[in-house]
Amino acid sequence: MPQPTLQDMRRYAVTRSLFAPTTLVRAIDKLGFIQADPIRSPARAQDLVLRHRVKGYLAGDLEQRYAKLGIEEDFFINYGFMPRELADLMHPRVARRQLSALQRKQGEAIVEFVRERGEVHPKEVDAHFQHGASRNWFGGNSRVSTQLLDALHYRGELRTARRENGIRTYALRTPAPHNLLDSEALDRLIDVIVNLYSPLPAKSLTYLLSLLMRGVPQWASQRSAALLRAQARLGNAQIEGIVWYWPADENPQAKRYAEVQDTARFLAPFDSVVWDRTRFELLWQWPYRFEAYTPAPKRTMGYYAMPLLLGDQVIGWGNIDAVGEQIQIEVGLKHKIAQVVVRKALEQELLQLSQFLSKPINKLQFI
Repeated sequence: MPQPTLQDMRRYAVTRSLFAPTTLVRAIDKLGFIQADPIRSPARAQDLVLRHRVKGYLAGDLEQRYAKLGIEEDFFINYGFMPRELADLMHPRVARRQLSALQRKQGEAIVEFVRERGEVHPKEVDAHFQHGASRNWFGGNSRVSTQLLDALHYRGELRTARRENGIRTYALRTPAPHNLLDSEALDRLIDVIVNLYSPLPAKSLTYLLSLLMRGVPQWASQRSAALLRAQARLGNAQIEGIVWYWPADENPQAKRYAEVQDTARFLAPFDSVVWDRTRFELLWQWPYRFEAYTPAPKRTMGYYAMPLLLGDQVIGWGNIDAVGEQIQIEVGLKHKIAQVVVRKALEQELLQLSQFLSKPINKLQFI
């Protein structure tokens, strides 16, 4: 078999991640994890990810159908949505930061309160216990009840039952037990990461395992051994001095990965094609950066610039704003491509974007 090339890796990355649209349940299972983000520009990240992979997906569908999907909101490598079986592998989670005696007592009272009510809104907890406010992780003040609910959720005592106007409501969590050794469960979690972000350069695999330790801090001492096991079982190749990894039962040079559809897509900064900035720069020779938290005068693309993928090439970016009941789009190009060609390529993407947001596109301009 010939040595794979960066072009092979690029096509493989695009085609395996942007699979044919399917049902919401199947898409979640295929991805394994969908990172959540509250910014709406023009929709939340989880919705922007799913719209390319779910037939007829509309913004907000995940939140509206959450309670019936058999999934969890939980912390994995970041906070997001995942099949319940994946969340169960990480529990019982042992947090690095211990609760004080007072916090434990308050937490036990909240758990009992939730048990009696079945499902609670944070406002109910705050009104009942009147814990007041205290300094949060970011140096500001927040409700003590909110901090305790977050801690109980992270530790697996509570789960997100659903969201009410974007606010999590809570119920008791009863993880399904499994008979796996810790090392076996950890290997399965790593395989989910590899499945989501393949192909992975070696640096990214190591970094993602460090992020995983936030989801399973109780296994932090096993990280190095788990990395060695992953490197040994995964498919791999060295390309231009970089070692790449992918699932052992896949062949990045297979014909089905080479057949890239000539489709234009705006990809969210947290999309699995985009998320790994190291991989992104290696595959497309472009140091894309998420600039939402960059001071406005220093931004080069925009607050929530979304890479524009055409086939297996990233040709630019787009800033999409829902202004009132209409959508306005600004497109920047990093290659010398005629605007008329890009407009033609974007026709189907703009139609799907309009349907996804349930709003007409009022303006498309190039910057």
